[in-house]
Amino acid sequence: MSRIKDIRFREIVRPLRATFSTAAGSKHLTRSIIVSVTLSNGVKGMGECPTSLAFKDESPPVMTGVLKEALPALHDMPIDHYEEGISRLRKTYTPFPMTMSGLEMALFRAFLASKGIREQAYWGGRTRTIPTDITIPFVPDRTFLLRWMKYAFRKGFTIFKLKVSGDLQQDRDLISFACGVLQDSLNNYALRLDGNQGYTRDTFLRFLDYIDRARYPIELFEQPLPRKDYKGMKGLCHASPIPIILDETVLTGEDAQRVVDEGLADGVNIKLAKSGIRESSTILDIAQRHGLSLMIGCMTETMVGLSAGIHLAAGTGAFDFIDLDSIFFLYHRNCYDTIRLQGPCFTVE
Repeated sequence: MSRIKDIRFREIVRPLRATFSTAAGSKHLTRSIIVSVTLSNGVKGMGECPTSLAFKDESPPVMTGVLKEALPALHDMPIDHYEEGISRLRKTYTPFPMTMSGLEMALFRAFLASKGIREQAYWGGRTRTIPTDITIPFVPDRTFLLRWMKYAFRKGFTIFKLKVSGDLQQDRDLISFACGVLQDSLNNYALRLDGNQGYTRDTFLRFLDYIDRARYPIELFEQPLPRKDYKGMKGLCHASPIPIILDETVLTGEDAQRVVDEGLADGVNIKLAKSGIRESSTILDIAQRHGLSLMIGCMTETMVGLSAGIHLAAGTGAFDFIDLDSIFFLYHRNCYDTIRLQGPCFTVE
């Protein structure tokens, strides 16, 4: 049986093609920790621990410190037992979910490679091609936004996710501008909103009223309230005519079960970067059993991490909404191993 021989990690920094800006802040480059696992038979697996505006405590220095401390516990462990090892580490390092998720991704891929299993096939192999939406950042500069949206049009995008902030006047102006450009440029489009925890119950209901009066066709509203405002989310779920999808609130299967039990939302957003392989699979199962809508999302990962979400989405064919657009914020190629990019679509070969 193959054993874990070596685990290494390194920081990478990549410039962004466009400013990534949300209610939580903005950034002009992305920083990640790339984790590489090597087994005793020479097989390798790679994972990515991205940084995120939503998890500001997990900076690259913090991630590297956690990994240095955690990795000795995995040395010489049989790769078939990696799930037990990562489960123990998650309990020890609960405040660092993205660090543990990137490490788990590398172990998972080393395990699959040692068994000769393709990643997309592991998840079911149900489809090969998936489309993604593309994010319109929360940026006041209209010249920049117009240039970014024209880039998206040239790529063939018709599904968009607009970042809003909770500042009602700015959000009204932004959605008015974005919808005006979309209506002038496309015959058909879909628009999703992402609040990134920026709203209160009052500001959200007032914004919904504005959207309704303006008759903007909004497909869903992601995470309007702070992630632990369970009472507020329950009330809004019943009051909102727009489906609410929770992101930052749901990191674990336990969180997903709470959404079901308390009626907190219409759906959940699964991100491998925050939940890892095992918990993402558990969240997926709970959502499917209880009829929740499913979204798959990303941080600002490179293709090392983003490819895991692509394989999951294509393999299961289970997701109603796909938000795997981070690669379009980077200067990128159109072919990565078995994944090809063509316009807004990924194809697994």
